[in-house]
Amino acid sequence: MTSTTKAPPLYPKSHILAASGVAALLSLALLVFPSREVEAKKTYINLELDNGAELSEPQDPSAAETLSLNKGQSPFVNTAESSQDQQPQSPAQAVAPVITDPLQHTIKVGNGDTLSTVFAKVGLPATTLHQVISSSKEAKQLTRLKVGQTLEFRLTADGQLESLHSKLSDLESVALAKTEKGFSFKREVVKPEVKTTYRHGVINSSLFLSAKRAGLSHNLTMDLANVFGYDIDFAMDIREGDEFELIYEEKVVNGKQVGTGNILSARFTNRGKTYTAVRYTNKQGNSSYYNAKGESMRKAFIRTPVDFARISSRFSTGRRHPVLNKIRAHKGVDYAAPRGTPIKAAGDGRITLAGRHGGYGNAVIIQHGQRYRTLYAHMNGFAKGVRSGTSVKQGQIIGYIGTTGLSTGPHLHYEFQVNGVHVDPLSQKLPMSDPIAGSEKARFMQLSKPLMAQMDKEKSTLLALNQR
Repeated sequence: MTSTTKAPPLYPKSHILAASGVAALLSLALLVFPSREVEAKKTYINLELDNGAELSEPQDPSAAETLSLNKGQSPFVNTAESSQDQQPQSPAQAVAPVITDPLQHTIKVGNGDTLSTVFAKVGLPATTLHQVISSSKEAKQLTRLKVGQTLEFRLTADGQLESLHSKLSDLESVALAKTEKGFSFKREVVKPEVKTTYRHGVINSSLFLSAKRAGLSHNLTMDLANVFGYDIDFAMDIREGDEFELIYEEKVVNGKQVGTGNILSARFTNRGKTYTAVRYTNKQGNSSYYNAKGESMRKAFIRTPVDFARISSRFSTGRRHPVLNKIRAHKGVDYAAPRGTPIKAAGDGRITLAGRHGGYGNAVIIQHGQRYRTLYAHMNGFAKGVRSGTSVKQGQIIGYIGTTGLSTGPHLHYEFQVNGVHVDPLSQKLPMSDPIAGSEKARFMQLSKPLMAQMDKEKSTLLALNQR
């Protein structure tokens, strides 16, 4: 049996030409317009190259994805496919809305705010404020608001005050709580950790600026000046190159410094002479400063009754008076300082005059025992409680600098008398106070020697670091 082969079907020549044309167009399109997937990958790879090197396209499709994860998405690629490939955010990843407690209110005190305006901001009536203030003597402390102070209110469901809390400082807070009988007030005090700190400074302009550079606060600088104020006149004795060092108490809460305590020991070199001071508390609980030998740093009189003032006129027997324009003895020292600067009593004594005193204007005269008398003139006003017949302590504020009486500008005119005779307070040798009792000398030396040794060690370490 003879097999026969079936011939393929014949198409018109026009159909064949048309099909060939379509195929050619498809091939051209594939060559000119690559797929979006390939285009995205090529664009990504090319834009990530920042060193001019060539990078061949990975053959394994997963390799390009790995490269994308390692390199990070190009900032120039923002195709629809890349957006669609991202997984939807899970509920756990979504940001939860902040839910505020409608019963909790926090108010920060601003300029012009009073406790009344603060209560009104929270929606509490004046009757509630009256109940709070009259609940106890301590609760009245809440009325002394400071700008920036924060008060936290907690209200009941019906809008009544349930509790109030305010942080006064890093060490102190006050709290108020509603009780059956009204409101209870509580003062909370945090006990800080106390550690010792060493500081050292060299004066090249003023004590204040040098102390600030050394890390001392204003109050600590004043304490340092007061310790040595019996031997050094900080208005005229300070010179460039003078040096100070001290060990003092630092108060810390949760690793944060919240204040300073007492100066435990200090040294001050003035004009080449070094003064040393150690704080010592005797068995009766009285604290004072003594030098390394146990001699008191405290004299019967302080050298300067105004802190860091400028001497504008010295003791003289032939000065021309600036107001009267006559040659008249200037029987004291003038300290120029801003109006309102505090004036301190030079020593313990009894006030024999506090009032108007001729050309002296507002003046205070203090009698110190039988031999000594001091006068303070041209005051702007007197400190509270200062009047004739009252006693004052050394360093106590007795008034404030002004320009009353025969005066051309704000200053203190200060006189010092010994047995009724005027003397120059800047050159007068001041009487000493009593040294440490003999029975406590050994105890003082046990305290003093380690502090002196610690300052020596700290200074040596500091100098070694500066020489590197």
